[in-house]
Amino acid sequence: MPVTTTTVLAAVGQLLLLLAMLAAAHAPLGGYLARVYSAPRHTRAERAWYRAVRVDPDAQQHWRSYLLSVLGFSLASVLLLYALGRLQQHLPWNLGFTGLDPAGAWNTAVSFTTNTNWQWYSGEAAAGHLLQMAGLTVQNFVSAAVGMSVAIALVRGFARSGTDGRVGNFWSDLTRSVVRVLLPLSVVAALVLVAGGVVQNLDPHTAVTTLDGGAQHLLGGPVASQEAIKELGTNGGGFFNANSAHPLENPSPWTNLLEIFLILLVPTALPRAFGIMVGDRRQGWAILGAMAGLLLVAIALTTWAELAGPGTAPHLAGAATEGKETRFGLAGSALFGAATTGTSTGAVNAMHDSFTAPGGGVVLFAMLLGEIAPGGVGSGLYGMLVLAVVAVFVAGLMVGRTPEYLGKKIGRGEMTLVALYVLTTPAVVLVGTALSVSVQPGLAGIQEPGPHGLTEVLYAFASAGNNNGSAFAGLTSGTPFYDTLLGLAMLAGRFVPIALVLALAGRLASQRTVPASAGTLPTHQPLFVGLVATVALVVVGLTFVPVLSLGPVAESLS
Repeated sequence: MPVTTTTVLAAVGQLLLLLAMLAAAHAPLGGYLARVYSAPRHTRAERAWYRAVRVDPDAQQHWRSYLLSVLGFSLASVLLLYALGRLQQHLPWNLGFTGLDPAGAWNTAVSFTTNTNWQWYSGEAAAGHLLQMAGLTVQNFVSAAVGMSVAIALVRGFARSGTDGRVGNFWSDLTRSVVRVLLPLSVVAALVLVAGGVVQNLDPHTAVTTLDGGAQHLLGGPVASQEAIKELGTNGGGFFNANSAHPLENPSPWTNLLEIFLILLVPTALPRAFGIMVGDRRQGWAILGAMAGLLLVAIALTTWAELAGPGTAPHLAGAATEGKETRFGLAGSALFGAATTGTSTGAVNAMHDSFTAPGGGVVLFAMLLGEIAPGGVGSGLYGMLVLAVVAVFVAGLMVGRTPEYLGKKIGRGEMTLVALYVLTTPAVVLVGTALSVSVQPGLAGIQEPGPHGLTEVLYAFASAGNNNGSAFAGLTSGTPFYDTLLGLAMLAGRFVPIALVLALAGRLASQRTVPASAGTLPTHQPLFVGLVATVALVVVGLTFVPVLSLGPVAESLS
């Protein structure tokens, strides 16, 4: 379908409607999140849970204890999910599916525990209802809650003064994230999705007769309940192989817009909670401004690339419609692609492998940016706060002052942790990509040679290393080589940054807050917002420009 004025106006209209929905929810949800993590009392259900697991929710943990709790909980999650996958044939509601192979079970367990939700398998052909509900959906809740907990721990590091490295209680933060935030929002979202036509039942495969008289088997299942937390928790993955392009997961344009809204809802509200908790709401607006600016640029570029359709095939076809659902259109697919790669969601409603070369390059760059625009639930906030620390350090060097952010001095120890954080994901992505294009098992999975094939591999490791989970769709990744290597990339991409963020939170919480002076850099003004966004672009540009030049840039110029 050729691009018309109506198409452009529809693209702008759906974006404005999305922004209005997010703006309406920003203040109420942001304020609620701040109260959730600051409230001194626990609900009756929460107290019963704490007694059952024998933890003291009021005990303030040192950052090392907080980290050990995160790692211990995540290790238990990996082992449990691995066991469910391997023993699936013995579970009820298995739909006749066998257990996952060892490499596949490992990849799936790591993927959902790390909030990546990378899927090497077709959901409707490999995972029974119990595995989907008790395994994958549960991890969608708790892995998202882990990210939110770590972000709040870093916020407390800025907000507290002289607390000897104590940043809160992981078990309390985890429980409140699930019980008070994710679960109630998911129930409401699931009901709305059911009203929109998303399936929610426990039916097995049902035989139906098609219009031409043929036979087809359709799988039911608890789709809406998983779809809600999949988007709300920026998890990704899908009940069906077609993901959010499947009509039983995403039936119509308005459910498509609702799912994009759910993806962006919590990440855009967390900056307000940050501003409230540090006692200066303007700081939250500044962080949100940097996030929103980068996201809007990504949406604009992706939409332009898909509507313009540069390239021989789109030119001959009249539009870049390959790999896209006609019920969403080019603009709906582009908006979803920018939102899902700007966060750590990984859900897709179109095949990113079929995006135009510049469009595919933009969504890839959004992941390589560290998914901070606005990022995943929790991970986006702490990623942007780390870059804010880099920005004040750079500004301090330019004016010859000791860098400070929110009353905390940024010294050598803090910058060492920040530098390691910034270098972790590029190391994971580039080493994994280089190894894969250097050995035969890695080369065997590439669908197309040349720049596009390199982009396929780079995208896979950018997705795994940033805990995104979306796929370029051309790489054959369901092999022992890629299952194992991508699993390792997911672990490193998730828990090394978390360890560094909690260490930074501990150092900041131990400091005494320094009062602002005439020479303090204002970190709530537009100049600082632009500086943070520029730091994000420069850090990624210096790191990934060479490999991007060999992949999507070379393909765009060919």
